[in-house]
Parts: sequence; C-alpha cells; structure tokens
Amino acid sequence: MQWGYARTSSAEQVAGLEEQVKTLEAVGCRKVYREHASAVGHREQFDRLMERLEEGDILTVCKADRLARSIGKLLNIVEELEQRGVALMILDFNKGDSIDTRTPTGKLMLTLMGGFAEFERGMMLERQKAGIEKARRDGKYKGRKPTAMSKCDTITKLDAEGLTRPAIAARLQISERSVYRALRLS
Repeated sequence: MQWGYARTSSAEQVAGLEEQVKTLEAVGCRKVYREHASAVGHREQFDRLMERLEEGDILTVCKADRLARSIGKLLNIVEELEQRGVALMILDFNKGDSIDTRTPTGKLMLTLMGGFAEFERGMMLERQKAGIEKARRDGKYKGRKPTAMSKCDTITKLDAEGLTRPAIAARLQISERSVYRALRLS
C-alpha cells in the first residue's frame, strides 16, 4: 500500500499542508498522515505512520525535508524503512521527477539531496543568527512575542472547565509545556 506523509512546521502553513496532501493523493496514496510539527521535535502522526508500515508498502513524501532536517536523521529513517522492506518515494514539485529508494540511483540521489538540504538549512541558520545579532546591536530585536502567554486567561478558563492539559494544548495549538507554565504563573 502507498502511504503519504505531509508536514508543515507551524499551524499557519495550512495552504502548504493542503497542497502536499493533494499532491500525495494525486500520486496514489490511499491514506495521508498530516501534521503541523517541527522536523526536529516530536511528530505524533509520523510515529503512528511508521507503526503502520509493513513490508511491501511505499512511504511517499513531497520533499525530503518533510521527513528530516539532517542527512543523518534522513538516512536513519531510510535504513529503518529498508530493514522493514518499505520503500521511500520522494516527489519533486518542480519537475515531476521522484526519488525511489528501491533503486541504487534513488539512494544516491537521496543522499545528495539530503546533504544539500542540510547544507542549505545550516547556511540559513547562520544568516538568521547574524541578522539577529545585528538587530540586537542596533536595539531593534525584541525576540519573538510569547503567543502562549497571551492565552493565559483562556488556558485558566479551560482548566477550570476540567479539560486536560493535552486537550487544552491541542485546542489552542500550543505546547503542553506552555499550558503548564501558564497555569503555574496564573
């Protein structure tokens, strides 16, 4: 069976997630797991998908960075899939080409693309860090506005209604840690 996995880093990227889902369904994925989660954090839907995959299945994603941000982590996922007899298909939005890890060429291309993606991410983080340092020196950087703390009243109200911490976090699209922090401070 062909399975799909679609991921964006934040809930604000709804259009990007829906575009991935449409693409995955168009290439034949019968079930698409989707989530808003960082590639470096816990990914509940990805873990559920990995539990369901069986020998002969194909895991399909639109881009390699939907699975992992580092080549090491990506190759670990590929190795786990290979050991279980599961193929990985990575689609390319630009040319309609794909990488199929069932072939030696596909494995080579995956390794090269993963290396380039990791390099690109590292360069982006370096530029971002330099920009933040300059903004701090210029007195323009205040940091990210704390989104969860602006929802303190709502968190307290939902807690009083008897909702669990995980349910509050899911409803408000914030982390459980933020829920605990807000309740501790209120």
